[in-house]
Amino acid sequence: MTKPLLILNIVGLTHEMLGPNTPHLKRLADDGFARPMGTVLPAVTCSAQATILTGTLPREHGIVANGWYFRDLAEVLFWKQSNRLVHGERIYDVGEQRDPLYTTAKMFWWYNMYSTVDYSMTPRPSYPADGRKVMDSYSFPPDLRDELQSKLGVFPLFKFWGPGADITSSRWIADASIEVMQRHKPSLTLVYLPHLDYNLQRLGPDDPRIAEDIRLVDAEAGKLIDAARALDTDIIALSEYAITPVNQAVHINRVLRHHGYLTVRREPLGWETLDCGASRAFAVADHQVAHVYVRNYEDIKAVKLVLGMTDGIDGVFDRAEQRQFGLDHERSGDLIAVAAPGAWFTYYFWEDDALAPDYARTVDIHRKPGYDPVELFVDPQLMFPKLRIARRLAQKFLGFRYYMDVIGLDASIVKGSHGRLPTPDQEAREAPVFISSNRSIEQDDIPMTAVKELALRLQFG
Repeated sequence: MTKPLLILNIVGLTHEMLGPNTPHLKRLADDGFARPMGTVLPAVTCSAQATILTGTLPREHGIVANGWYFRDLAEVLFWKQSNRLVHGERIYDVGEQRDPLYTTAKMFWWYNMYSTVDYSMTPRPSYPADGRKVMDSYSFPPDLRDELQSKLGVFPLFKFWGPGADITSSRWIADASIEVMQRHKPSLTLVYLPHLDYNLQRLGPDDPRIAEDIRLVDAEAGKLIDAARALDTDIIALSEYAITPVNQAVHINRVLRHHGYLTVRREPLGWETLDCGASRAFAVADHQVAHVYVRNYEDIKAVKLVLGMTDGIDGVFDRAEQRQFGLDHERSGDLIAVAAPGAWFTYYFWEDDALAPDYARTVDIHRKPGYDPVELFVDPQLMFPKLRIARRLAQKFLGFRYYMDVIGLDASIVKGSHGRLPTPDQEAREAPVFISSNRSIEQDDIPMTAVKELALRLQFG
């Protein structure tokens, strides 16, 4: 008989955090076991989740970052949601093969749309033709969204990412997941709690205020743990990566532009945009890793030399060198740059802030050709930020087009990042964590690629 299992993904949690601020997670570890867990390069959400679910590295599952350059389109696309982008057999595919009655609920894990699971929900705003962004979600079956939102309210999208991101979104996800567990009793429940991602990047992991964030997310985890135990369900709690302190923003695309490799387009309204298809080389920045796409093979060696000499870059790896990380996939850059400890990569390609594209000062995760953690902050240079926001919201409610230009362009305010592999002797602090309620799968070394098999052992013996 299949044993039900909850896999609880608590982003940013480390083994070092288990203690007085995490009574629920600490009790779970004491009842079972906890270990620092290996991760993958890049140590970012989409790559890590694909590895956890398939047990393979990016060279097999194809998720080389949170976004990459689609060569046929000549476009950078981030945070796409189709599960068909992920290659390989998932945990729940094996479960369905072993047990015809096996069911899965996938709550807010990425690549959630058009998956083969039985119940799922993920953020999916609605974009009317007038330019507005309306809070909404996507679910399967479709009526699951309506059932959950009728009880819990509309999913708080603006608390999930952006300057307003806080515990509210994780609380909603926890409550919705408990509803699904109790109502449908899936064989496997996958739950994503993002809360620690916010202030660990805003403030850095050494800020004393992080202790309160740890307590808050532990309380939500505790509700899920209690609900799982009431249903006689085993529990794995894990994370995707650790967030480490940073004090240096590396503008990798400006370096490539300075050396004549990157091309920009001047738009009619005066700002610049990155012209990927016309560039000899450009970087898709994703936290502490950047995929560098080089149009002409003969430029690769020179671009690698330029980036290798750039302050804040720890290593630059060509196709052959990418094999050691399992990152040699056709979606990967011709070169992959890894930031030095304490550094991270911006996507910025303009050299004058007056020429920054209009989306640079907004929360726009799909339009930006790279990840932008500055979206977590209201621009500190705005004199009356609340008045600016209120004016923009008034435009929205009155049905006018509006431009929520409240994000700054000073990358130095970011204090935490991730993406690098952990320093070998700092796993408790720099590696993700693996916690199991059941000691039957206990082992000292837990690479991220082992999670799939460990989970199946819990369910099927």
